[in-house]
Amino acid sequence: MFNDAMPPSVANLIEAFSRLPGIGPKTASRLTFFLLKSPDHLSLSLAEALTNLKTKTKLCNICYNITESDVCTICASTKRDKTLIAVVEEPLDVLALERTGVYRGLYHVLHGVISPIEGIGPDDLKIKELLVRLQNQPDVLEIIIATNPNMEGEATAMYLKRQLEPMGLKITRLARGLPSGGDLEYVDAVTLLRAIEDRNEM
Repeated sequence: MFNDAMPPSVANLIEAFSRLPGIGPKTASRLTFFLLKSPDHLSLSLAEALTNLKTKTKLCNICYNITESDVCTICASTKRDKTLIAVVEEPLDVLALERTGVYRGLYHVLHGVISPIEGIGPDDLKIKELLVRLQNQPDVLEIIIATNPNMEGEATAMYLKRQLEPMGLKITRLARGLPSGGDLEYVDAVTLLRAIEDRNEM
């Protein structure tokens, strides 16, 4: 990709940036040369942040959200509504729902959706962990299925409903105010707020 005029250390960083989603070769080059000209502390703090990201983070033992401790701050909080669990696809969806400032329940992060085309089945997600969690938490009364309103999200929601129905819990789905085919992380707070408040029983 690069000729001999490009030092390997520069070429390697451009290549690394290019592998990130949404970053093409030109943006990768601009980022690399920006860091090259910047004060040392900027590059070093970025390197430290990346190292910490991989060495300090793990999944919460209860909800499987990203955390630095065994139990995340949401699961550990005494101010959350323990009777309510929102099941989401990814940790980014937790951030999206938290931005509304209205949802006060707990979460369960699946880490993906059922997608036969990509070879992802129910066993590849944190669904079994959810079922075990519900058996150990009898105070849960309602499950909000907050998967994205696209084909994979709908398939996952229907599978979850079938698994959860025998438990006798109230099962709701975020209201259809969400755009079809959209992702929660890109939805504005007002739309998400309306979807939470107008959620429907499945």
